Amino acid sequence: MSFSCKKAGDECYGFNEMSLLFEISQRLLDSKELKQDLSPILSCLVKHLNAERSFITIFNRQTHRIMIEAAYGLSSSQQARGKYDLGEGIIGKVIELAKPIVISEISKSKLFINKIKTELTKDGCELTFICVPLLLDNVVTGALSVVRVYNSNISVEEDIQLLSIIGSMIAKTARYKQGKIEELEALIEQNRELQSQLDSRKPYNIIGNSGKMCDLYTLVNRVAQTNSTVLLRGESGIGKELFAEEIHNKSKQKDHKLIKVNCSALPESLIESELFGHEKGAYTGADQMRKGRFELADKGTIFLDEIGDLPLSTQVKLLRVLQEREFERVGGSKTIKVNVRIVAATNKNLEELIEKGDLREDFYYRINVFPIFIPPLRDRRDDIPILVDHFIDKFNRKNNAQVKRITTSALNMLMVHRWPGNIRELENTIERSSIMTKDNVIHSYDLPPTLQTADSTNSTMDGGMMVVVEQLEKQLIRDALTTMAGNVTKAAELLCITERMLGTRVKKYEIELWRFKV
Repeated sequence: MSFSCKKAGDECYGFNEMSLLFEISQRLLDSKELKQDLSPILSCLVKHLNAERSFITIFNRQTHRIMIEAAYGLSSSQQARGKYDLGEGIIGKVIELAKPIVISEISKSKLFINKIKTELTKDGCELTFICVPLLLDNVVTGALSVVRVYNSNISVEEDIQLLSIIGSMIAKTARYKQGKIEELEALIEQNRELQSQLDSRKPYNIIGNSGKMCDLYTLVNRVAQTNSTVLLRGESGIGKELFAEEIHNKSKQKDHKLIKVNCSALPESLIESELFGHEKGAYTGADQMRKGRFELADKGTIFLDEIGDLPLSTQVKLLRVLQEREFERVGGSKTIKVNVRIVAATNKNLEELIEKGDLREDFYYRINVFPIFIPPLRDRRDDIPILVDHFIDKFNRKNNAQVKRITTSALNMLMVHRWPGNIRELENTIERSSIMTKDNVIHSYDLPPTLQTADSTNSTMDGGMMVVVEQLEKQLIRDALTTMAGNVTKAAELLCITERMLGTRVKKYEIELWRFKV
């Protein structure tokens, strides 16, 4: 069906106008970069109006300057010259008054200042300049201008109405997209701030993003800024020394020494001399004065590892240092005061040692000022994948290897293992597997035999036949669940028992099914 009218010839002007608005709305909706897409939109407008050129100017409320933002039919140099003050020329007046202005014949108008240096006529015909304000909530944000050949038969009111509609569409889309951009920028900035906070909290030498580790980072950051004594507790191989280093690096003593002492490695006869030093001639062989570890750590931090192994005689002598930060060297009478931060660590159950009489209660309360319990690896299995990647990268650099990844089946075995040796055991496992692999990929058969059979140190022969049978049954169930990735039905079929029987034993042995579904 075709429509005709006097104004547009064979096709209806209203139909063309609706088509134009639809096309512009689609372009605005599909636009990813509005500034770049404005020129094609202006091109559609110019073609529809059979105009010469069109451009959009934006009013900057901070500088009170008006500049051309986008144009069609203008050169880049002409666009660069399009700068106006508020009230200057037709564009300046339109933005100042918030009302459209039409100059029917620009060559005869004194208002048309022609800052962009364009022709005033076209092939001997006069040109008409139409400018409408871009209004958003009754606030002028800019102006939309069109230059077309003068035609006395065309009603400028219809052109003004059309340009106003298009200008409103552009202004609203610009506000929406600007709002989205600002929202995205705000989210990016918020993410950057949160990441910065996380990076400031997260140690550089400790690997782990699990909830328990994040809680530990919070405790470390809080206590590091104080001078309080810290007691690190947990099993062997969990990285207590790394936490001690982190506390020191984030403390006021970070610019001074961190002195490490393994209390269990020192002979009882030499502990006092090692910790407090000795004077010349204090005992046979002491041919010169020697400073002890506490004195060397002055203004810094001393890390007393395996403090639960200290003999009772040494515990008594440490009480004064812990309380007053003063001592005498062996064979000396001069009191030496030190300003030292004390961080202790143990894998022993100190409360049991007190009951057995192997640890003084007053010594326990002196070192147990701010205890931090570091969880074993089996209690933070979420960190295993990131630890594996870390160790693969570490041994690639150490051994000049090119191990690329670990297979899913091998990682599943690592995820369900008990890890009695904690992170140290995992590190040794990855180092061995990196050596065993033949194709730069760690497979399940590259892992140690104890992991391949899902064996653990809990499977002992002590306790009689029933205990051994239960342990064997428990291990068989673990093996089946590992093989079937936690699928109870398939595991029951593999074990040749009913699903109900397997469920009963899973509940009896407190086996956590979710750990096998990885």
